[in-house]
Amino acid sequence: MIDEIVKIHDKNSAEIKVGFVARKKQKHNFFSLNFWMYIPNSLDINRFTYSKDDFYRDMKSNIRLITPVYILRDLAEGDHSAFIFLEKSFNNLASQRTRTHIADFEYQIKMFLSILKSSLREEIAHILQAPEADLDYLVYNFQHFNQVITGKYRDLYRIINVPTIDKKLMDYFRFGDEFMSNTIEYHAFRLMQGLDKRDARIFKQYKADLTEFVNKEINYKKEKKFPIAGKENRDANNELVYRLGMLKKYAESHLFLNIDKRKDGVVTEQLLYSLAAGISMVFATVIAFSVQQKFGNYTMPLFVALVVSYMLKDRIKDFARYYFAHKMGSRYYDHKISMNINRKDIGWAKESMDFISINKVPDSITKCRNNAEFFEQNNPTNKEKVLLFRTRMYINREKLDTTSDYSISGINSIIRLNLLQLMRNMDNADFPLFCPDPEHGFDVIYGEKLYYINIVVEKINDEQKELKRYRLSVNSKGIQQISPL
Repeated sequence: MIDEIVKIHDKNSAEIKVGFVARKKQKHNFFSLNFWMYIPNSLDINRFTYSKDDFYRDMKSNIRLITPVYILRDLAEGDHSAFIFLEKSFNNLASQRTRTHIADFEYQIKMFLSILKSSLREEIAHILQAPEADLDYLVYNFQHFNQVITGKYRDLYRIINVPTIDKKLMDYFRFGDEFMSNTIEYHAFRLMQGLDKRDARIFKQYKADLTEFVNKEINYKKEKKFPIAGKENRDANNELVYRLGMLKKYAESHLFLNIDKRKDGVVTEQLLYSLAAGISMVFATVIAFSVQQKFGNYTMPLFVALVVSYMLKDRIKDFARYYFAHKMGSRYYDHKISMNINRKDIGWAKESMDFISINKVPDSITKCRNNAEFFEQNNPTNKEKVLLFRTRMYINREKLDTTSDYSISGINSIIRLNLLQLMRNMDNADFPLFCPDPEHGFDVIYGEKLYYINIVVEKINDEQKELKRYRLSVNSKGIQQISPL
């Protein structure tokens, strides 16, 4: 199964998070994912002004394992909680300080932190969408489960407070404690912000309890001398932002796969190019032998024939190379990415980008794109260029299962596409409009001129064939909105 989330990352970049979920009872899992981008002609984006190199320079992608799914309640109190693996790794390290136990100790801390962050994100989303009648126990449980989780993790300190554990190993525990505290505090503030946005009356009802909950974490961080945010010291806040970023990278580093990206079809390409050179050489040789046999050696006709055949030989070679390259483009991809973790190959991914003629776009994609307003469909000046980015993914389920004690459902591909080059030819975003004014006769107000970039996402695997369309509202100020349609 393929799932995707499309959202704004910053004012110039869209983020597409794609989850490739491998079936548990199927060893070989193949996925195809195509992004059909419809770009307005007025932006002057085409194969001549926007090359493959430009596209891959604007695209940043990360490939990582999908975080194991735990609801917050099960993480705090469940029989199969992450604390089982965590406590076991602490005891093993305290008893026997081996490289294997050190690596497992650090891995289990990182996995626990990743699971906690994911659980908190889902819990907040659930609470903010819940009916008002359910908020009392949901907000209470949020605080209670987090107090249980922090208490359990901090109690593990007693296990490793032994002579065999040096400062470096103890720092792993402290990094985890700091990241856990920051993550819980951040999501508590997000809950408060969401409740306030939903209804000021509801926020007022839970404000005191949530503020007390947050203050407890802040006081704990002060006690442990962890940095905290403050209104007065901007430099300290800047350092905190940097530290939060470093802690995030540390906590999630175990999920990122080792990848080896290389050009796809290199051997085939060289063979075909050699064939093109051979075809051109055969042509030149046949011409030379034919003229030589008829007119003899050292004659003017032979001289002319050799010159002409040499000229045509290079053109035939270039034409054959172009023909073979075009044929390869539909079969091969730009890059092939080998994916491994802990020296175990778990699969591969391929990616390719090209501009597609509008009349070669499949009917199903065109129909999904044209599901728009009548004026937008039938405006003859509303022409578009179609950019296709396609991905092919293979996951070996058996090898994936051997990478962790946890159940890993699949792989996330996080694509971040910077649209700054697409914005370079956009008009001024502020568009003047006139309206009547009783005193001065008229008044000038401003609207924003928007350009719409439509993306049709095509998802294909054994059990799924699905199309989904998104519309990006963009102007010279950046991305204003991303709407699923």
